[in-house]
Amino acid sequence: MLGAQFMALLDVFIVNVAAPTIGSDLNASGADLQLVVAGYAVTYSVLLITGARLGDRFGHGRVHLVGLALFTLASLACGLAQGSAELIVFRLVQGAGSAVMIPQVLSLIQRTFTGDARMRALGAYAAVLAVGAAAGQVVGGVLVSADLLGTGWRPVFLVNVPVGLVLLAVGRRVLPRGGGVERQETVAGARAGARGLDWPGLVLLGAAVSLVTVPLVLGQEEDWPWWSWLSLAVGALVFVLFCGYEARLARRGGSPLIAPRVLRHPGMGLAVLRVMAVMAVNGGFLFVLTLHVQGGLGYSALRAGLTFAPTAVVFGVVGLTWRKWPASWQRSLIPAGFAFAALSVAGVGLAFEGGGHGSAWLYVAYAGVGVGLALAFSPTLTGALAAVRPEDAADASGLLATVTQLGQLIGVAVFGTLFFNRLESLGAREAYTSSEALLTCMFALAATATLGAVSGLVLRRR
Repeated sequence: MLGAQFMALLDVFIVNVAAPTIGSDLNASGADLQLVVAGYAVTYSVLLITGARLGDRFGHGRVHLVGLALFTLASLACGLAQGSAELIVFRLVQGAGSAVMIPQVLSLIQRTFTGDARMRALGAYAAVLAVGAAAGQVVGGVLVSADLLGTGWRPVFLVNVPVGLVLLAVGRRVLPRGGGVERQETVAGARAGARGLDWPGLVLLGAAVSLVTVPLVLGQEEDWPWWSWLSLAVGALVFVLFCGYEARLARRGGSPLIAPRVLRHPGMGLAVLRVMAVMAVNGGFLFVLTLHVQGGLGYSALRAGLTFAPTAVVFGVVGLTWRKWPASWQRSLIPAGFAFAALSVAGVGLAFEGGGHGSAWLYVAYAGVGVGLALAFSPTLTGALAAVRPEDAADASGLLATVTQLGQLIGVAVFGTLFFNRLESLGAREAYTSSEALLTCMFALAATATLGAVSGLVLRRR
């Protein structure tokens, strides 16, 4: 299960390093590249809760395998795409496969383990999320630079095919697919009829996310036409309608996408806010830094990918070990993580100031980003899920996984747009102007991380 989780998460970020090569090979615009990266997250985030609900109804093991098969086929199609439009469509399908596959991971952890075993499993899950995010950049750089058989960027997608086939073969042998406890829970859920799929809610949420994402991605390239502002306004209105519909559905005894009792769970609201903030910083940082080191400084895909190795390694180590740190530190880890991330991303921007390649302190800043993001993310996720009741596992995992992907989507769309807009306003695309655009984004990311720390402290006091 964690192998599939790692593969899906890798695919969120592996495309970052391949983006410049994809752009030159397919003549893709900056907006096309943002859609290739963000399109995956759109369907992933919108469909995650529905994917969790499908697992609740039809068996988590069976639904996981269906999603894994769809993801593998979509990866093959992405690797064979002949144009940017095709690639964007197949990335949307790939995201849908992930949305069906991934929620079952947390649900099976919640239903299979208890006590300390559950804490260890959740720690391993959080570590996979931590390592996969930055490792995707490294693996992407290696695959693109290898240019296997002259295929350029295509192996970043095609590598999923043999891995997916192996996981399908193993999964069919070891995962529950409707027998024993799994079958009893599935039959009970079907008889109760309480786990409806809430199609109107899904349509409203999908429309809201799309109406906000598309203008954020395309607006800068189109010089912010009137329709982009109208789309943002309508998207906000549709989201309000979604919230109102969900509340009315819950009052009528229906099954909204997000169960109110999950949102009312102690600490869940704060966890949602923190996860959204940290993943927006993570997604924005990785995307704009890749654009700078490859576009502005001319790094190869391999060198660009290896740039993120310190962040990946430190992120993984901290994600695996933070629970063993002194108990007196535990309550302060999350706000301290946000603060550390804010200082570190600002340090990365300052290290590149003036168009230079940075000094040894740059790698200290990279490691600092890994420490900060890991401390802000891993304890938040583990703490929010550890105490959730097994019957709420699907909704809780779907909610937090959705927020994780929405945060990534917002980070790529908002900070990617800020980078391109700043680069265009500065004129020539040289190392100096690219570094100025990067510095603007890094300060904006630092401000976002600071808000995450301050908001968390305020809500905790309440």
